Amino acid sequence: MLALALPLAAQKPSDQKDWIQLFDGKSLNGWIPKITGHETGENFANTFRVENGVIKVSYDGYDEFRNRFGHMFYKDKFSHYLLVVEYRFVGEQVKGGPNWALRNSGAMLHCQDPKTMGKNQDFPISIEVQFLGGNGKDPRPTLNLCTPGTNVVRDGKLWTTHCLNSSSKTYHGEQWVRAEILALGDAQFRHMAEGETVLSYELPQVGGGSVSNHDPAVKRDGAPLGEGWIALQSESHPVEFRKVELLNLKGCMDPKAVNYKSYYVRADNAQCRF
Repeated sequence: MLALALPLAAQKPSDQKDWIQLFDGKSLNGWIPKITGHETGENFANTFRVENGVIKVSYDGYDEFRNRFGHMFYKDKFSHYLLVVEYRFVGEQVKGGPNWALRNSGAMLHCQDPKTMGKNQDFPISIEVQFLGGNGKDPRPTLNLCTPGTNVVRDGKLWTTHCLNSSSKTYHGEQWVRAEILALGDAQFRHMAEGETVLSYELPQVGGGSVSNHDPAVKRDGAPLGEGWIALQSESHPVEFRKVELLNLKGCMDPKAVNYKSYYVRADNAQCRF
């Protein structure tokens, strides 16, 4: 639905896609780390770093994992967007990492403000797009849904189980995988692996468990979850990200404005410029 139909040079300015590069390829500018047991902004043991043009999640500064789950948040929040993340798993899991976290990471969407996370909080209240790598033998789909402090609606019913598997293939080894996620406020989410839709659901909302040491005032069960921050995970297995980019689908929808975009799906006409 968002594919380019014409060469870029032949498109109207209103049709040209303005992708936001959340990762600039050189630094962690614009990103905020939050690691369990540490204050927001502290990048314990240089867990998140940039080397050779990729974001690396590394544990060479850890003696063992000790449940130090980490998340690195982008500085701005969004509601309606298409997110692209290209990732791969490398190396060996750090000592003490839980069995379920083998070749496991993810993108946390519609997150709570990182400033509101407790020092010992494990996961942000969010919608998790779970990235999994194969173990070399068993089926292990990726781009699954997990729900720390949230619920969704699936096939017309409230889904309260923590994780829901996608229909994706298994990606073994250290190959790069392209993940695309369409987020439409508190209406709909769609996960795509290598261009193929593998999972969809509706009506994300605050609720459920699978989050601890959080501020109860932040977790307002039943509240629609229509926007928030985006975060990348550190869950004990080294992972790399070479692309993190976003197409904002909310903006000026007045065709008379110079910054009108034909592909926006939600109006924010306060942003219009004439």
